[in-house]
Amino acid sequence: SLGWEGSDSQWRHYRRAYGLLAAFATPLVLSVHSVVSWDFAMALVPGWHSTLFAPFFVDGAIFSGFAMVLILVLPMRHFFDLRAYVTDRHLDMMAKLILVTGLVLTYFYACELFTSWYSGEHIEKASLFWRLTSTYWWALFTMYFCNCVSPLILFWKKARTSPVILYVVSILVLIGMWFERFNIIVPSLGHDFYPYTWGIYVPTVTDSTIIIGSFAWFFLLFLGFIKVMPSLSVVEVKETLPPPMKEAAHGGHH
Repeated sequence: SLGWEGSDSQWRHYRRAYGLLAAFATPLVLSVHSVVSWDFAMALVPGWHSTLFAPFFVDGAIFSGFAMVLILVLPMRHFFDLRAYVTDRHLDMMAKLILVTGLVLTYFYACELFTSWYSGEHIEKASLFWRLTSTYWWALFTMYFCNCVSPLILFWKKARTSPVILYVVSILVLIGMWFERFNIIVPSLGHDFYPYTWGIYVPTVTDSTIIIGSFAWFFLLFLGFIKVMPSLSVVEVKETLPPPMKEAAHGGHH
């Protein structure tokens, strides 16, 4: 379409444009998550005023992003029989990325705890102690378990190519990342500098239905998309074919 003949020059220009767009997209992703994190870091709220937030958010986005990809890809791989295209090598590489970003995230969690304790700021120490021991302690330790402990099984090579283990770990990672956002927002705003503003957040029915509805809306759109559109990029699949098959697919054009 639009004059595409599959010639060598067109493939060469396509790959060059693909690389340039990828090069532009990478700093865009970094800048978007950094700016969002600075919105938090510039606020004078206990637990937010930290220079770690920019790399913390970027790493968390990569970490949860790959987990979300696995949650979507693994059922498609199973039900659509895409094992020839989504191979064990792909699963292994994605699992390694989840493991590495999970270890980096664990390091940021440790830095966050250490700086809050070592800073000498009484409010930061009080906020940290309240997070660890008070109302929302369970949310904090759920986050630590899901984001720091559960990915450690991916050190085991068989786990990195096991769809069941990868699926369970990916679900735990997304649960942990949801609780990370919860721990950033709720305890910090519920226990800030002014005692007369302290409070306990209890989700309402409206809050719960909004969350459930957002998940339902996403999966509805996703399932509708893979129903009417190719679930794999046809161009990228053709790039993996040997040259004679690629030429045959385009009628022998060079």
